[in-house]
Amino acid sequence: MEYDPQLSTSLTDNIDTLHRLLPLEKSFDLVTRDLYLGDTKAYWLGVNGFCKTEILQQIFSDLQNPIYTKDDHVEDILRYMNAKIGYAQATLTGSWDEILRNVLSGPSVLFIDGFSQAILIDVRTYPTRGVAEPDSERITKGARDGFVETMLFNANLIRRRVRSPQLTFAIHSVGAESKTDVTIAYLADTVNKELLQTLSDTIDQLNVTSLTMGAKSLEELLVRKRWWTPLPSIQMTERPDVACSYLLEGHILVIVDNSPVVLILPCTIFQFTQSAEDYYKSPLTGGYFRLVRFACIPVSLLLMPVFLLITAYYPQVADRWQLLSTEGLTPLRLIIYVFVVEFILDLFKYSASVSSSRFSGSLSIVGGLIIGDIAVSLNWASTEVLFYAAVTLLASLSLSSIEFSDALRIYRIFLIAATAFFGGYGFLIGVCLVLVSVIATPTFGGMSYFWPLFPFNGKALSTLLLRRPTSKAQPSRVWNRGKVHKS
Repeated sequence: MEYDPQLSTSLTDNIDTLHRLLPLEKSFDLVTRDLYLGDTKAYWLGVNGFCKTEILQQIFSDLQNPIYTKDDHVEDILRYMNAKIGYAQATLTGSWDEILRNVLSGPSVLFIDGFSQAILIDVRTYPTRGVAEPDSERITKGARDGFVETMLFNANLIRRRVRSPQLTFAIHSVGAESKTDVTIAYLADTVNKELLQTLSDTIDQLNVTSLTMGAKSLEELLVRKRWWTPLPSIQMTERPDVACSYLLEGHILVIVDNSPVVLILPCTIFQFTQSAEDYYKSPLTGGYFRLVRFACIPVSLLLMPVFLLITAYYPQVADRWQLLSTEGLTPLRLIIYVFVVEFILDLFKYSASVSSSRFSGSLSIVGGLIIGDIAVSLNWASTEVLFYAAVTLLASLSLSSIEFSDALRIYRIFLIAATAFFGGYGFLIGVCLVLVSVIATPTFGGMSYFWPLFPFNGKALSTLLLRRPTSKAQPSRVWNRGKVHKS
């Protein structure tokens, strides 16, 4: 639709343009009012539900009160705005694109006859839920708040914890149709300037219709991955305390409106082994559980493939180590048992995640007991396979990052399939291919996915592997992670 990008001085022409650009008479949530400011005609437009009605009523009541507004005619719109509208953030604009973007985001607009500028009145409010603790990152102690779908609330949660004058929130708009607000949060004195500039340029150059799935869609746009690299390339969190701890270490936060998830850049593989729970315990206890979590990574990845390899292809070793108590199990039956049990455990995990929280726990436990017992009784599975599969599941659930755990699950299924079809050679080749996939995992800006192991930084690595006291955990300066590689 062709239209003059700038406003006209005629209020009638501006109203006609609004009717061409917006479905004012068809969409019930677009609210308009014809007003008189003394003897000067005016026109107001807003979205019902996005504006604080009480404040707007007070503003318009004052603007139309002959005692309050002694001027019959508005002669200087800037002076009028500064003198008469004192209840909210108000700015002038003469661009239709800016008016449309703001009105559809929440602020309302006031047109005044005789001026080629309009007043944007920001008294927006959004429907939102409480800042409750996120289910996916629960801890036994510590803060119980979490990010929500409103970007302004998320910025407030960060600002409340980091009251530094260097904290900056730079806003961008993404999506030709959705016009989704995306904010980059950083500390100006510690941020990697090169990475920040690369991120800002990349977001501004994104050519997409909308961010359909919020932060997840933006993540996939920022880092283009191949199908055979399932490991996450950007860390995401719903906890403000976690986000702020990374922010103070020089990281960059990306907040997407309508998404309760915050992206953390840059990213390394070791970030997915961290948990806020470690820092709400004593250093010794937190360090112990961190080491346990590290041990769960190889258990989750290799336990079932190694068990299948030994029992199916090296039965004499299995007999010596007493890995199987059930006699007469052929390699084919063992392979079928392993695949069936893996599928059933995935089914339990998925059903528990999508079921109501009141039933998910009991559903998983009761279902596992009943189906496991029946499967063993009917010789559809063996007790050993169920045991090792249960240990594998527990190891997977102990990992703090769901995306990292799911990626290990994909690798484990691949190793099981390679071992089942090709035996020992298949297992070795599968492990090599998994390592290649891990090494080839891309990151934003091309920074090392394995820092501080490569490039090596012993002090930073010890901080990641062990839970150090608070006085020694934070570096005296931001870690140097290497140069940014522009794609």
